[in-house]
Amino acid sequence: MTDRLTAPPAVPEAPTSAPARGTLAAYARLAKLDIVDYYIGLPLVLAMLAPALRWEPRTLGLLALILLAEVAVVAAMVAFDDVTGHRDGSDAANYGSDAARRRLARKPLVAGTLTEPQALRFAWAATAVSAGLWALVVWAAPHRPVWAVALAALCVIASVQYSWGLKISYRGLQELFLIGLGVGWVLVPYGLLTGELDGFVVVQALLFGFGPMLFGLYSNTNDAAGDRAAGRITVAARVPRGLNTAFIVAVTAAESALITGSFMAGISPWWFPVVLAPVLVMRVTQLFIGFVRGDILLARRLAIHTHRVTVVLLIAAHLIVPLFTGTAA
Repeated sequence: MTDRLTAPPAVPEAPTSAPARGTLAAYARLAKLDIVDYYIGLPLVLAMLAPALRWEPRTLGLLALILLAEVAVVAAMVAFDDVTGHRDGSDAANYGSDAARRRLARKPLVAGTLTEPQALRFAWAATAVSAGLWALVVWAAPHRPVWAVALAALCVIASVQYSWGLKISYRGLQELFLIGLGVGWVLVPYGLLTGELDGFVVVQALLFGFGPMLFGLYSNTNDAAGDRAAGRITVAARVPRGLNTAFIVAVTAAESALITGSFMAGISPWWFPVVLAPVLVMRVTQLFIGFVRGDILLARRLAIHTHRVTVVLLIAAHLIVPLFTGTAA
């Protein structure tokens, strides 16, 4: 997944001194419950809603249910990803090489705290739970536009197939998936709650999707050798380093163009580029750290923080701007 951080040397053997016991902590690490960067789209959706709808019990209840559904989907996705990474050796290579900068325990199969059958059972159980929860979400939603229901189904199916079945991340579609899931998980809740869509909502969904995509690109840069050896097709694994750098610069520029261009086109309000000015500075800084100073891991960490700062700034603007303008943000 996108938390593969370091370029691999030789593949170390997984610990074999004791059988895996399958503790709750091991399953929590398998589910990557500490990865919140897709889930924080839900507070953004809440802030985007009209004030009259924002605090209705039904709205809050549906968002809580969607959060559970999203957690189940991600748990299935990353569990299958860990099984695949364990089988092809890429996780052992990527996570065994630099204990000081990444935690081996994040990969229970490599650390020996879970067995492959245990991880597979968990992945399939999470898949079943996610399907049930999303069906419940659609049933409970006040609106069911066809596009939102179809997009929700696509997000679930594509997530489970990320490193399993169709193996999307191995077929050259990883980067598209990373931004697409972020976009979907803003548009779907908004559509189910309001039954409508407008240009500014789409712009914010795209901006949200850029976050996971960009820090994923920095991860892929570090994991290029391991991904290449495992047959995972990413831009970083398939093109020369210089072209990969150019690609990340271009994606960063596209995000900046979205922020400024949507305002110039009259899609976004005046406050949008003003509020997000710090994000533009942070993006330039992470490019400098990653490709001038050569510290990709630090650049990736900054990219994660940039994504979170983006969401916080947007939420704050939606809540505060109307207090000064008397209109909806």
